Amino acid sequence: MDPAPRDYGDELAVVTVTYSPGETLDTFLDSLKGATDRPLRVVLADNGSVDGAPERAAERAGVDLLRIGENVGYGTAANRGVAELGPEVGWVVVANPDLVWGEGSIDALLAAARRWPRAGALGPLIRQPDGFIYPSARLLPSLGRGAGHAVASRVWPGNPWTRQYRQSDETITERPAGWLSGSCLLLRRAAFDSVDGFDPRYFMYFEDVDLGDRLQRSGWLNIYVPGAEVVHTGGHSTTRADVSARMLAEHHRSAYRYLADRHRGARWAPLRAMLGLALRVRAAVAVRRATR
Repeated sequence: MDPAPRDYGDELAVVTVTYSPGETLDTFLDSLKGATDRPLRVVLADNGSVDGAPERAAERAGVDLLRIGENVGYGTAANRGVAELGPEVGWVVVANPDLVWGEGSIDALLAAARRWPRAGALGPLIRQPDGFIYPSARLLPSLGRGAGHAVASRVWPGNPWTRQYRQSDETITERPAGWLSGSCLLLRRAAFDSVDGFDPRYFMYFEDVDLGDRLQRSGWLNIYVPGAEVVHTGGHSTTRADVSARMLAEHHRSAYRYLADRHRGARWAPLRAMLGLALRVRAAVAVRRATR
C-alpha cells in the first residue's frame, strides 16, 4: 500500500548541483537575489568539487553545502538536495549553477503555478549568452522523431523531425510541454514526490525528459513560462575534450535507456537491439569528432 502523500508548506528553496563550478556559482547566487521577493534557502548538492567554490559560497547566509563526496550524477544529487529540505518547503527550484537569473524570474514561475494548479514542473525561457532562445520546452521523444532528429540534425538542422521535436514553430507563449529543460525547473514538491523524483539510473542527460514523461503519466503538467527568463552561460568544467567526449557517450547511453524503458517486452527486443547498435555507432562518431 502506497503511503499517504505528504503535506508541504508554501516555502521556497533552491537546489543546485555543483561540480567545480568556479566563478559561475557566485554569479548564480548574486543574480538569485533579484529573482524573487520571497525568502529562500539554497542547497548546494556537491558532486565532489575540488575548486573550493561551493565552500566559499556556503559562507553566505541562507546557503547550505551538502557534500556528497563523489560524482553521482545530476538527478541523484538533485534528489539528495531536495531530501535535505523540511516539510515547510513545498516549492523547489532545481537549477544548474551556471545560470544568470532574470529579475523576478522565480516569482513569475510561482505566479504561473497559481494559474496552472496541476503544474508539477514549470520552466522559464532560457537564453544563451548570445541572446539565442534555447528550445527548452519540447515534445517527448518518439522513435520516429528521435530517429529523424538523430540522423538528420547535423547535416540538415532545419529538418521536420528536429523542428517538431524542438517545437521550433510554436509561438513563444505560456503552454503545456512534453518536457522542460532540467537546467532550470520550478517543481511542486508534492508532484516531484509522487514520481519519486529523478530516476537515479540517468547519470547525465534525459533525466529531465524522463521526469517530464512520468509527471504527465501521473496526471501533472509541465508548463513553459516564457514570462520568466534566465541566461544559461554554460559551465566551464565541461569544455575539455575528454569531459566532452564522456558527456557525448553518456548522452547516447541515456537516450537508449529512455527509449528502451518505453519499449519493453519480447516483441520489442529486435527494435531495442537495432536502436542500441545505432546509438553506439552515432556515439562513436560524435566522440571521434569531439576529440580531434
